[in-house]
Amino acid sequence: MIFDHTQCTLGEGPLWHPQRQELFWFDILGQKLHRKGQEWQFDTFVSAAGWVDADTLMIASARALHRFDLNTGAFEDICALEADNPVTRSNDGRADPQGGFWIGTMGLNLEEGAGAIYRYYKGELRQLFRNITVSNAICFAPDRRTAYFTDTPTQKIMCIALDNDGWPSGVASCHIDLSDTDFRPDGAVVDRDGNLWNAQWGAGRVAGYGPDGRFVEAFSFPADQTSCPAFGGADLNHLYCTSAGVGLKGADQGKTFEIATNYTGQAEHRVQL
Repeated sequence: MIFDHTQCTLGEGPLWHPQRQELFWFDILGQKLHRKGQEWQFDTFVSAAGWVDADTLMIASARALHRFDLNTGAFEDICALEADNPVTRSNDGRADPQGGFWIGTMGLNLEEGAGAIYRYYKGELRQLFRNITVSNAICFAPDRRTAYFTDTPTQKIMCIALDNDGWPSGVASCHIDLSDTDFRPDGAVVDRDGNLWNAQWGAGRVAGYGPDGRFVEAFSFPADQTSCPAFGGADLNHLYCTSAGVGLKGADQGKTFEIATNYTGQAEHRVQL
């Protein structure tokens, strides 16, 4: 079950690169990008990525979206991301089916309403939602017409329709309501059948919900603060999950996990710069 024994302070943003056939993930508070057997250290918080080509990632940091060369380590700014706001950092993010990249921000000290959710598309960074406290669960249905996201303290995973270019259309509505439970939605990913898999902070699990929002099943992990899932492996049927060790003791807290499932994920979409 343990994919990598590195104990992250705040593991996040797992990305299965479909061309390289390998997993990348972040330790936000450690300011690191990881892959098995290698890590890159940065001078700022880094949290999420999308793949551009076999050797290039788009990486979100506390100050910008960047182009990162996996071979040379070159780290170049693409555009600013709340660079003039010392209160916030980036958090959850994922590429959409049209080649855009969604990225959320949040307060460094969980300041209420300090964050937002943005989309980068064809050279433009546009704010989509504001007054977000902890941005999470950014993911996309296989119909290419639906996006999901959450503000974790609300305990509601929202959905919104997308137009042909991938921009939100209409008003967001509640897809999964966890407000009457102890489950706090963190990162999420959608499989090829439209099931949404949500890491639930403090519960040590990734829970699956069908396209209708009804609970399907949950996978448990030996780390309490499960933070974000990703599908990967040669057949996209392995579920990876990052976790956070911050504030906890225990040999498995903060590690990254892998389990085989009977579900098949979607290949991560390519970011169009």
